[in-house]
Amino acid sequence: MRVALVNPRWSFEGSIYFGCREPHLPLELGYCRALLERAGHQTLMLDCHLMDREHESLAAEIAAFGADMTVVTTAPSYLFWRCAPPELRVPADFLRSLAGRGGKTVAVGPHGSVTPGATLRKLGCDVIVRGECEEVVARLADGLPLHSIAGIAFREGEELIVNGGPAASPFVEAPALTWPAEWIARHHHHHHRFDDNRRGLGAEVEASRGCPYTCSFCAKIEFRDAYRRRRLDLVLSEIDALIAQGVGYIYFVDEIFLPQKPLLEALVERDVQFGIQTRIDLWKPDLLELLGRAGCVSIEAGIESLTVEGRAALAKRCRLETEDLAALLIEARRHVPFVQANLIGMEEDSAELVTYWRDVLLKAGVWANEPVPLYPYPSSPSYRSLWGEPDDAAWERAHAYYLQAFSAFSDIQEKLPVPLEKLEASCCPAH
Repeated sequence: MRVALVNPRWSFEGSIYFGCREPHLPLELGYCRALLERAGHQTLMLDCHLMDREHESLAAEIAAFGADMTVVTTAPSYLFWRCAPPELRVPADFLRSLAGRGGKTVAVGPHGSVTPGATLRKLGCDVIVRGECEEVVARLADGLPLHSIAGIAFREGEELIVNGGPAASPFVEAPALTWPAEWIARHHHHHHRFDDNRRGLGAEVEASRGCPYTCSFCAKIEFRDAYRRRRLDLVLSEIDALIAQGVGYIYFVDEIFLPQKPLLEALVERDVQFGIQTRIDLWKPDLLELLGRAGCVSIEAGIESLTVEGRAALAKRCRLETEDLAALLIEARRHVPFVQANLIGMEEDSAELVTYWRDVLLKAGVWANEPVPLYPYPSSPSYRSLWGEPDDAAWERAHAYYLQAFSAFSDIQEKLPVPLEKLEASCCPAH
């Protein structure tokens, strides 16, 4: 089968989206391509965002390729599945431009994973993949009957067919990904990096997937949930190929980069710098020293709340006091040039307390953001605690609640986000 894999041209005007807006490697499509080609299928992988291309020109190339199946993602890379733009206007616009020229249309991503019916309706595609998509896309390309493939949703007439729960990739043996030279040559962005000592191109890599914790705010119930660690030789093979292409900085998209001494010791031997997101309470001073020596230049540490009560309300299962967390952040800053303490707006944290701890951390060289309003993503426990299991109106409900609950937004968000119905009005006629 001939399969097109598409990362659309993202735009975020009016969105509540607080993730990075620069292009990143679409890892989910990279895994799909590797498994498809291993099975003998032909692929055409396209990235409108990275290559700065219009949807119409992309659609024409897919038509010329003669695709039997076209796969589009509803979030800009696996890195952002947990905080995807709620609106589907971008993938919907791509599919409208494709206009039936790409064979069977398949959507992958966080939206269809949790609300398959609504996503099918909004996008007008043929199949939704629920959960981690790489193995499921390969099974679809094998041409098996849809009823025999778990982890998908589709319509038969007016009936919505949902085959089983969301898929989870084994991931441990996930192949070392390779990327087109022209893609890497355009990837100048160093994700979540703020020091001045930049060298080389940027890229994203995955050493582990999922997280052993179940914090209430984290949107991962339907995907990237259970913690899995990828085989070290495969991770290093991928990193070495990127270094050979001129990459000098990689960002590990792992939900939680746990201390991995063998990986860190291997990175010490390589000429590459990197960034991570992690929990600082899981690190010891000697491992923080090794982390810095291995080339880490950016740590995004999820503190979320500055009180024991606030962290308990978020189900963080953190055993340390705020003073201990601050001490570890400051210790990390001794070895790593940029350390961030992520904060969420919590009732338990008074404005005076937030000001005090931000001042302490900032004076020690640790950046602590203005607390971010919590968005109740439908794949998060916080959504379930408010409204129960998500239905077809889940995204609209979460969005309306968020806009109503907060009058001010983070310094890393659009200042005036607009209602979901308005964001999707031009591309999702079902509204």
